[in-house]
Amino acid sequence: MTEAARKRWYAVHTHARDEMKALAHLKRQNYQVYLPLQHRKVRHARRIEQVLRPFFPRYLFVSLDPAIDGWRTIRSTAGVSDIVSFGDRPAPLPDGVIEDLKNHEDDNGCVSFAERGIQKGDSIVVLDGPFSRLLGRCEEVDESERITVLLDLLGRKVRVSLDAMAVEPA
Repeated sequence: MTEAARKRWYAVHTHARDEMKALAHLKRQNYQVYLPLQHRKVRHARRIEQVLRPFFPRYLFVSLDPAIDGWRTIRSTAGVSDIVSFGDRPAPLPDGVIEDLKNHEDDNGCVSFAERGIQKGDSIVVLDGPFSRLLGRCEEVDESERITVLLDLLGRKVRVSLDAMAVEPA
């Protein structure tokens, strides 16, 4: 069995908003590290910006063979809270999880499982804002990334215009 065949992927729990710091320090220690990222639209001061954020906040992944590699040093790495373990041994991810994430990366290296575009008549769920978790039906999609949705509020149908990033197919 080759060395690469013995290596598995393990989840590393980081401190809040320290994923990039942990990534840099683990790479500096010559670990093979993967931090899946995603594009997110963030509203701040009446502006919407598109930013890169971790796909799994507070987690990144390390490939290693615990019998050979010094995995205990990961726990004391800057930005790292702990390595996900069962008992006193790191818990490996199921085979193919990281490969599947990498297969869903776009041209910019960002992971996306979302369908490309919601169309008129599609059922949707609202992700954030005052209508969070409500189900509705798409009535219109415009070029400015706004979606008109028909929501059922207190027994009445209400038409609401939302940002396209605030909804996903139901």
